[in-house]
Amino acid sequence: MRSFLASSIGVAAIAALALPLAPAAPAAVPAAAAEPAGSTQSLALAPLPGANRSAAGASQEGLAVREVRPFSLVGVVWDNADDELHGSVQVRTRARATGTWSAWQDLETHNHDHGADPGTPEAERPLHGSTAPLWVGDSDAVEARVDAEPAEEGQEAAPLPGGLRLDLVDPGPGPAGRDAGESTRAAQTPDVLPALDETATQAEAAEVPGSYASGSDSMARPYVGPRPRIITRKGWGADERLRERGFVYTKSVKVAFVHHTASGNGYSCAQSASVLRSIYRFHVKSSGWRDIGYNFAVDKCGNIYEGRAGGVTKAVLGAHTLGFNTNSTGIAVLGTYNRTNPSAAALRAVEQLAAWKLGLYGVNPKGKSTLVSGGGNRYKKGRSVKFNAIAGHRDGFATDCPGARLYSRLGAARVTAAHYQGRR
Repeated sequence: MRSFLASSIGVAAIAALALPLAPAAPAAVPAAAAEPAGSTQSLALAPLPGANRSAAGASQEGLAVREVRPFSLVGVVWDNADDELHGSVQVRTRARATGTWSAWQDLETHNHDHGADPGTPEAERPLHGSTAPLWVGDSDAVEARVDAEPAEEGQEAAPLPGGLRLDLVDPGPGPAGRDAGESTRAAQTPDVLPALDETATQAEAAEVPGSYASGSDSMARPYVGPRPRIITRKGWGADERLRERGFVYTKSVKVAFVHHTASGNGYSCAQSASVLRSIYRFHVKSSGWRDIGYNFAVDKCGNIYEGRAGGVTKAVLGAHTLGFNTNSTGIAVLGTYNRTNPSAAALRAVEQLAAWKLGLYGVNPKGKSTLVSGGGNRYKKGRSVKFNAIAGHRDGFATDCPGARLYSRLGAARVTAAHYQGRR
């Protein structure tokens, strides 16, 4: 990620570069009834030959080798979002270009720790349980197996969730492939929001409702990092017909929760937009969320992407940290970081993004903020919890996310982000 560039953009031009700051309103969508770009193939899983059975059902389900339409991302989905998959999920896929089969790859099964807070309208949607999706690249055949966790001696294994299926996602064409179908509003949205210098960033902040610069404290010293370069939803090719119309906001942004997507590290930076389009489709079409869950994403080359729609400066309610989506933002690093170190470029992007986003709301990245739990497996609903301003997903929910190697870097990230804000 290149360093912040001094911007020659005047204050008058900032409004044209920033995303809309008007009150929440339904987003314009194309009048045409064409099917959104990309596709999802759903293949039912079934008990495998020789699978052990109990009164609860088979302990192993899967899919024999199947040739399918091209896809690039795969995940396992089941009927009830409240059910936990106690076991392991593995897939192997055939590369379309070479005909070569991959080794068996694991899918992260504990994915319910992402999602809408209980009691919110999004949580009342017809949601499904799901693994984390895995990016496998352009593929045309697949095999899958799901094994229940072995039972303790004298006990039956926990049943697998009902309605298991394999969802295969084709991300569809990139932005250039959809220009003709864009709405007028989308056509006027830039592909990239350029980096701003300190002066332009402060002018932008003054237009953000609830920011440090928009209220009575606007004369206080502004500790806000310069806005980094951000690739917009248009820039990575988000099809706005997929998501639910309209936006949902909270009052502030007090904590930045850092995640990894657990979608594997086998992508090139040229494929990052396709990975995002695939995750977006999986979150909406497979898991049932109203939009992609994360507010921002960062790839291994340090590129920053706008996530959930609603405006990059605003306090958009996400679905990234179950129980603590209110008054927070979710930053997901594309990849899996349990045993792999995040790149220096990705870490720098997280630091710059957090310095800017938290700074808009007057938050010190080295400080702490209190959030009220909406309910989860670590903190009961209504409990006030104090977090580091840059926190890991596992701080709010019992999960491995964002992976041990990424989580261990957050202490240094807090210090560096504070420096970007001009703090000592």
